[in-house]
This record gives sequence, C-alpha cells and structure tokens, in this order.
Amino acid sequence: MGVLSAGVPLADGVVGRVECLVEGVVDRLGGEGVAVCCAGEVLSFGELEERANRLAWGLRGAGVGPGDVVGVLLPRSVDLVVALLGVLKSGAGYVPMDPGYPGERVDFMVEDSGVSLVLESVGDFPDGGRTDRVPAVGDGSDVAYVIYTSGSSGRPKGVVIEHSQVVAMLSWAGRVFSREELSQTLAATSVSFDLSVFEIFAPLSVGGTVHLVPDNALDLIAHPGRYADVTLVNTVPSVVRELLAAGAIPPRARTVNLAGEPLAPGLVAELYAHPVIDVVNNLYGPSEDTTYSTHAVTVPGDARTPIGGPVDGTTVHVLDGSLRPVVLGAVGELYLAGAGVSRGYHARPALTAERYLPDPFSVDGGRMYRTGDLVRWRPDGQLDYLGRADGQVKIRGHRVELGEVEEVLRRHPGVAEAVVVARQDVTGSLRLVAYIEVPGGEPPSDLAS
Repeated sequence: MGVLSAGVPLADGVVGRVECLVEGVVDRLGGEGVAVCCAGEVLSFGELEERANRLAWGLRGAGVGPGDVVGVLLPRSVDLVVALLGVLKSGAGYVPMDPGYPGERVDFMVEDSGVSLVLESVGDFPDGGRTDRVPAVGDGSDVAYVIYTSGSSGRPKGVVIEHSQVVAMLSWAGRVFSREELSQTLAATSVSFDLSVFEIFAPLSVGGTVHLVPDNALDLIAHPGRYADVTLVNTVPSVVRELLAAGAIPPRARTVNLAGEPLAPGLVAELYAHPVIDVVNNLYGPSEDTTYSTHAVTVPGDARTPIGGPVDGTTVHVLDGSLRPVVLGAVGELYLAGAGVSRGYHARPALTAERYLPDPFSVDGGRMYRTGDLVRWRPDGQLDYLGRADGQVKIRGHRVELGEVEEVLRRHPGVAEAVVVARQDVTGSLRLVAYIEVPGGEPPSDLAS
C-alpha cells in the first residue's frame, strides 16, 4: 500500500500554457461575462483580455519573454489579475510579492529571482498600444511563476513552477469541480501563496467569475453584500472558522475548500451544520507539487479528517527511512511524484537535489518530492496527515509523535484545536506542552492536569 496513483490519469497532451486556457474561454464566450470583480470594479472577459494583451505587448517591447521573470508587487484590485495574465501572455513568469511584506524581504526576492522589472502600480505597466492577442511563445516547460516559501535557514527559497504543472492542476480542477461551483469563486488568498493560483485561474479557465477580496477574507464580515453571489470559498481552516463565528459565509457558498492547515473534525462538523454548505473538501499539497496533491471530500463524524488520495496525474509514496513502502496503518514520510512536481528551487541546486529525488518506482526516470510530512494509509485508501517528520521527539527515552498527541487532544469534546510542542524546563529536560483552543474559554477540568 506504499504507492498509489490517481484513478483518473491526465488527458494526453496536458502540457499547454495557462494563458491559453483563459484565451479559450474568451473565444467561447466572445468576451462576455464577468471575469473579475473587486470592491465595485468589474472586468468582463473581453476587457481582461484586452488589458492583459496591452501589457503583454508592452513587456515584449521591453524585451521580456520566455526565460524571464517579472515581479508583481501590486495591491489587490482587478489590475492585479491583469498583471498576472499579462505577464504570462508575454511568455515570462511572474514572481508574486505582497505589498505588506517588509522591504528587506521584497529586496531579497527581487535580487534572488533576477526579475527583469517589477510592476508596482498601473503606471508601471508598459503599454504596447495594441489589444490584439499576443502570439503564444514557448511551451509547457517555461516558468509560469516563482513563489517564495519560508526556509529552515531563515532564507526564503523560490519554487519554480512550469506551465505544464499548473495546467495539470487546473485540468484536475476542471474535472472535479463543476462549472456551477467555480462560477463565482472567492479569491481571498495573497498571490504570494499558491492557493491563489487555484482561486484565480481555475474559475477563469472555465468561464467563471473571480471575486477578488481587496484586503483579506475578513472583508466578508465587513462587506457581506459584495460576496452574496459566491458559490465556492477556498481558504484555510483558521479563516473559515472566523467567517463561521461572524455568520459571514456567503449565502450561496455550497462548496468550501480548505487547505494549508490541519483540518479538525469539529470544524468539519460545524461547516456541515451550516444551512447552505453541501461539500467540504480537504486539500493538501506543498508549493513544490503545484498547489494541490491530494483531495478528500470530508464526511461529518470522521474521527480524523483525511487528506484523501492523489489528484489526477499524481502518485504518492509513503516510505520509511530506507525509501521502502510502509504497510497499511504504519507511519511513513510522504513523497510526491507525477505531473505536479515542480522544477525545483531557484538557484539552489544543492537544496533541490536534497528534496527532489529520483523516483525508484518510476519506469521513465521521473522524480519525486520529499515533503517532510508524516502520513499513514487508512483502510479506506485515504491518507491521514500526522504532522512533520521533524516533529518526533524523545521524552525520557520514549519516542513521541507530536501530531499524534495533538490528535488525541482534538478528539476531546471540549477542545476545538490543539498544538503540542516540546519545551525545556528549568532543569533542561524536555517536556510536552499543549496549547488548546476551547469554545468556552475555560479548559475542561479533566485536562487541567
């Protein structure tokens, strides 16, 4: 049970470019229909296409093309989507940068990525003076974006994602999520995080509308009327918990996608108790495997929320320290292979070689990404997430998996969420310390000791 491939393989030839998916929608819709809206600003597909084309021609005129990357450091407005699509149309890849980042981090990203230029305002957009479609250049192996993640050494590292990997993810999304679900999609995640790739390009690739939040998801609390038409919410568990508490789940949001954090069974139950929500999806995936690697449609009452099975074109391996498959129920480290595995880390060959390994189970010399996450197979063929591989500690000679202790605490009816860490006491010995979230504010008496 150590290796599992998705039941639905990717269609032959899924190696195209992201912008071509949007252009195909424009051709089918004739430019009609709302593509993006944000705080009262609205762009139709035709307007988005024309504005992105003007930018792309301008970038081409400035010598930008395949092999280049362009920094995007813009506030959240419809112009942000224009910039992302325009950069892709030029043949270059984009490097997303959040305006809220400290200047030192932005400076590092600019220098490390080697961007050709940085778009910081609409006034920075080079105007090519043309609105006709830019002829596509390059192929699926070109860079679509470079997204920076935290590094264990404190130095951010840029993950290089190619077009073919994004298109594979979007092709899966188009099969799993209906046109109705994606028709009005909430986009509340910073473009510096890869959940945004799904939120923006999955709806655009099927003719849906992107409801771009101008600040963060809590804008739904302040301005609920803006999001009354949203049909799909894609966010992290901690945010959706806030929306639930504030009664700010959009009234038509039948589908909720959650990723980026462990999903507690109690939150799943709360979501299904909501009068509108029909489907709660738990999605897992590191940036290095292009946003989403596994998917589970959750069910209320499950003692542990699984991360599910692999998405289309993905193969998962659960391996021991000798890279051998583990048996059913045994804890192993998760390795990911297939269509979503990214090129590697920008200008970090040693780190790339450490984390991207030859896949010993591949017949065509493929690679697999070592996630550092601990999982185990369930009897139903889904995966349970148990925490980080480096979350194992030794207490008085006993090996303890912090993720497993957290899970036991979460099963308590008086605990909504739990995090367990190993701390040194005054004698220098390790002890386990649990931080718990309780609905009433007071810890249950049977946990006080």
